[in-house]
Amino acid sequence: MAAKTTTLNAKNLEALGAPRLAELLIEISTGSAANKRRLRMELAGNHSGAEIAREVRKRFASIARSRTVINWRKVKAVAADLETQRKTIVDVLAPDDPKEALELAWHFLALAEPIFQRSANESSSIIESFHQACVDAGVIAQSAGVEKDALADKIFAAVQNNDHGQYDPLIAAMAPALGKEGLDRLKGLFVQWSKEPQDTVDQGDRRVIGWGSQGPIYEDQAYGNRRELTVRIALQEIADAQGDVDAYIAQQPEKSRKMPLVATDIARRLLSAGRAAEALQTLDAVDARGRPDVAIEWQLARVEVLESLGRADEAQADRWKWFEQSLNDVHLRAFLRRLPDFDDMEAEEKAFAYAQAFQEVHRALAFFLRWPAITQAAKLVLTRQAELDGDLYELMTPAAEALAEKHPLAATIVLRSMIDFTLENARSSRYRYAAQHLDTCARLAPHINDFGSAGSDEAYVSELKDRHGKKPAFWNSVQRI
Repeated sequence: MAAKTTTLNAKNLEALGAPRLAELLIEISTGSAANKRRLRMELAGNHSGAEIAREVRKRFASIARSRTVINWRKVKAVAADLETQRKTIVDVLAPDDPKEALELAWHFLALAEPIFQRSANESSSIIESFHQACVDAGVIAQSAGVEKDALADKIFAAVQNNDHGQYDPLIAAMAPALGKEGLDRLKGLFVQWSKEPQDTVDQGDRRVIGWGSQGPIYEDQAYGNRRELTVRIALQEIADAQGDVDAYIAQQPEKSRKMPLVATDIARRLLSAGRAAEALQTLDAVDARGRPDVAIEWQLARVEVLESLGRADEAQADRWKWFEQSLNDVHLRAFLRRLPDFDDMEAEEKAFAYAQAFQEVHRALAFFLRWPAITQAAKLVLTRQAELDGDLYELMTPAAEALAEKHPLAATIVLRSMIDFTLENARSSRYRYAAQHLDTCARLAPHINDFGSAGSDEAYVSELKDRHGKKPAFWNSVQRI
């Protein structure tokens, strides 16, 4: 056991003394630009806020000037650098000088354009830094005392140039700082912009984003009127911030309101506003008759609205109907929760019996695994083994793992379905996995008292050799295990 004095913690490191710690930090930071920047920032923190801001601005200028391509190897370092700057603005500058911190937050967000211009691939970690910076800016703006019209103008200009989605959360984040006056100003700016004439895109300036059978596909063809979409989304977000459901609905084209997810968004807003009857009308405008694939968000919203209207029996009937159509456990769990004691047990048994006979055996198997009802899954496998598709390894692999401990025969049948598919279709890329499955079958065999019609492990291996003995790549994989 290591001595307590060698444990890495703050108390033990303090014992080394400042001179030795300083030497170690210099040694550790040598060759690491990121660590050096962090140390410079900490040194600046011992001076004034102006010194810290100066260091941050210098780093921003360096990032903006850089022309180095950001490939997948550099993404982590770039994201870490951005996070260091962002946290410095929020944690160090904002408490003492929110106005300076807000100005730096805007500069930070402006870095999205040069960064994404030299990015070779999309990175969720980088865009998340900018989204978080939008949230940070909204918090800082509330204490910075910025004039609301000026803030609205700044937000408007940013959203107009949201080419990479960096400003997606900005309006919602800034709503508390804008208040009613600022939101009205921002709304007016977008409405005015929507009425301004748009420049015609010259044929030579149109950006090609792909190629089709008829030639080049231009950006304006693929995405339509970007300004119209930007305005509509912005006005929806402003309507949400102002709690104006009707203004939100007005921004949805009539045709779109009959799409399940759009109708769901509208209905939830109406329900929150105490307008449940209108919410139900909105949901029922969607043609969902006989559509088991209709979005579950729409289904969940409808039963919620029915319950708010005091129509609990109808909500329960819908839950059961949708469970029968899809075997979605979300509906069954909600259905059972609303039943009296003991009635839920009877209903669960009824649901299991229904799932056992469900037309799509793989959907039934997935349902039993999610519930979980492993004994029911084993019963399904044993009674409907001929229907199993070994190509569905993303389902079959976890099924075999779940069944192995208490239902080794069912697990073996599942594993054999994958082995058989692999060999019968000569999927050489899966031979290694099929060999592993065969090895697992051998280890499960001693725990099976009666193989029944499935045949023993020895008989199965013998049959494999008869049918697939001329696949040396597979048998070599078996020998290597």
